[in-house]
Amino acid sequence: MMIHTPNEAEALRAEIAMLAARMIAEDGADYATAKRKAAKQLLGNRKIKGDVLPDNAQIEQEVREYNEIFFGDTQPQRLHHLRQLAAGLMEELARFHPYLVGAVLNGTAGNHTDIYLHLYTDNTKDVAIYLLNRDIQFEVSEHFNNRNESVETLSFLHENEGVHLVLHDHDAIRNGGGKSLERANLQALKALMQETAEQYSEHTGKKDLI
Repeated sequence: MMIHTPNEAEALRAEIAMLAARMIAEDGADYATAKRKAAKQLLGNRKIKGDVLPDNAQIEQEVREYNEIFFGDTQPQRLHHLRQLAAGLMEELARFHPYLVGAVLNGTAGNHTDIYLHLYTDNTKDVAIYLLNRDIQFEVSEHFNNRNESVETLSFLHENEGVHLVLHDHDAIRNGGGKSLERANLQALKALMQETAEQYSEHTGKKDLI
């Protein structure tokens, strides 16, 4: 496939975004994997210029539209359920200043979505001790952020849902570990849940999401 004009590049970006959105909604793929697989499916092994690939915002919008079309009867309830679980966990973990991030926050959560919470503490080992004292078995993983700093994540199951606690030093709470990161504390999450419930009621005529 040869790309000769900006319009062709834009059309390809849209096609990649739609295919990636389907992989995210149907299979629970992460954005980077879905984008890569979608591009390969459409272009094979051809080298791809960066400006041809859609950004995450474009893919996120496609996921919203896909959910509305194909999961409109079930996705709102699924999202509400995950947000309720997240709120409960945030209340339990209040001492670690939890913030919700990811698909459960932005509203694109589906059947394969896990809950991601960012915690901020002076001693990250305190979170592990807290979980162990409550007989919660967890796995530890590690990645490097955009400042090449090691970030630890504790993962476990809570009511059969995957939960990932991303641990940060307390000082990082000022910028959330990244300038572009969207996050919500418990108060903001509860306000969002109330707003979403009211919108759902207006749209469907039903009084409750559950």
